[in-house]
This record gives sequence, C-alpha cells and structure tokens, in this order.
Amino acid sequence: MATKTLNDLFHETLKDIYYAERQILKALPKMARAAQDEKLKAAFLQHKDETEGQVERLKQVFEIIGKRAQGKTCDAIEGIISEGEEIMDEFKGTPALDAGLLAAAQAVEHYEISRYGTLRAWAKQLGMNDAAALLEETLAEESKTDETLSTLAETAVNAAAKKAA
Repeated sequence: MATKTLNDLFHETLKDIYYAERQILKALPKMARAAQDEKLKAAFLQHKDETEGQVERLKQVFEIIGKRAQGKTCDAIEGIISEGEEIMDEFKGTPALDAGLLAAAQAVEHYEISRYGTLRAWAKQLGMNDAAALLEETLAEESKTDETLSTLAETAVNAAAKKAA
C-alpha cells in the first residue's frame, strides 16, 4: 500500500469542502425562504452569492494541483444540513424559527472556517502559495459571514425569539 502524503490529505479535504459548498448552495435558498426576519433572509441570499464565488475559487485550487474538481460525500455537512432541515420542520411558523436557522447556519460557518483554515495551512506548508491565497480569501468571507450572523443573533433574532415566549 502506498504511503499517503500531505498532498493526498490536501486533495481529499479539498474534495470534502467542494462537496460541502455545493450542498450549502442548495440549502441556502431553502433557509432564506424559511426565515422570517428580513435581514436574516438577506444574509442567507448574500452568502449564497458568495458561496458561488467560493466554489469557483475551489475549482481554481483543483486546477493548481492538476486535479479534476470533484467532491466526495461529506458526512459532517450532511449532518449539519439535516439538523437545519429538522429545525425548519419542527419550528416552522414559530418565533424561535429564525434563532434556530441562524444557529444552524453558524454551525455550517464554523465547519467551513475549520476546513478552510486547515487547507490554507497545508497549502502554505506544501508551497502552494496561489492556492493558499485563494483559500485565505474564502476563509475571510466565511469569518465575516459568521460575524454578521452573530451580530444578527445578538441584536435582533434571539431577542425576537425570547420576546414571543
């Protein structure tokens, strides 16, 4: 059996996040439709647009490493998205729905931040500076989205959910 290298791990993790981003692209419009708060809806739709750009950057990273852009099933994102769907079903029409949607979205963001931070570090270690720069750009977007969601939670969404209790 051939020894697996950091290059192999980088490629496998890249396939994982590529799959995840494509699943997120499907989930964000559903979350936007379900959201009751207009700012939360807008945040989901804005992040959908950003995610499309992130998928394009991932394709560029695949090109840099000379591999075809392809995903592999990511059980982690499947679980996180499934939890978000459960929230949409169980809390539909309730004041707590938006708080639940926002929490599910932040779980996605935290997963992505973890993956992109790791991939960026590995790209640097492997001397792939162009790939590292692309991954850094996405990491910055994911971190900004997480901050936006935190602000929404703290300034409106969580209070609205509590007020209705």
